[in-house]
Amino acid sequence: MAESEHAASPSTTARIGLVSISDRASQGLYQDKGLPGLKSWLESAITSPWTTVERLIPDEQEIISQTLIQLVDQERCDLVFTTGGTGPAARDVTPEATLAIAHRELPGFGEQMRQISLHYVPTAILSRQVGVTRGKAMIVNLPGQPKSIAETLGGVRDPEGRVIVHGIFAAIPYGLELMGGPSITTNDAVCAAFRPKKSS
Repeated sequence: MAESEHAASPSTTARIGLVSISDRASQGLYQDKGLPGLKSWLESAITSPWTTVERLIPDEQEIISQTLIQLVDQERCDLVFTTGGTGPAARDVTPEATLAIAHRELPGFGEQMRQISLHYVPTAILSRQVGVTRGKAMIVNLPGQPKSIAETLGGVRDPEGRVIVHGIFAAIPYGLELMGGPSITTNDAVCAAFRPKKSS
């Protein structure tokens, strides 16, 4: 099957790829926090059936690209999240690796992620995270720290718990449906998935 013909899993169970990108963690020199943090947030947010395919890899552009291709084309993931490698340092090549295998870019993801992070740290403007599609799958770069992952996915809330800035996950279920992917339902207390009201 050619890469442009890839179709997301037709199953009602969403397949989600989780990729932590870290030289030290992949060498066993540092305990990875990205995968556990990301998986924990997803477990609290998603109420429909889902399963994960996980990878821990170094900051090598070719390896990152190959891993993303494998997760989408062979493992048939509907959605892939990466964590780490999105800053301005020389070894931060996740955005380049992601764009290299993308079919289309979704610029709103990067814009929204930086907007969310700017509520917490001024250095958010240094982030180069991107969101893209490959076939009928969606790939999104996330930060590497669990706290930042949760903020990016869930958004910014006021002291009473009301959403001030929407997290990016609110748009993902509807986006996947538009692309022919599975339907994902969420725990509104963690992240309310947005879907337009159907006209009568």
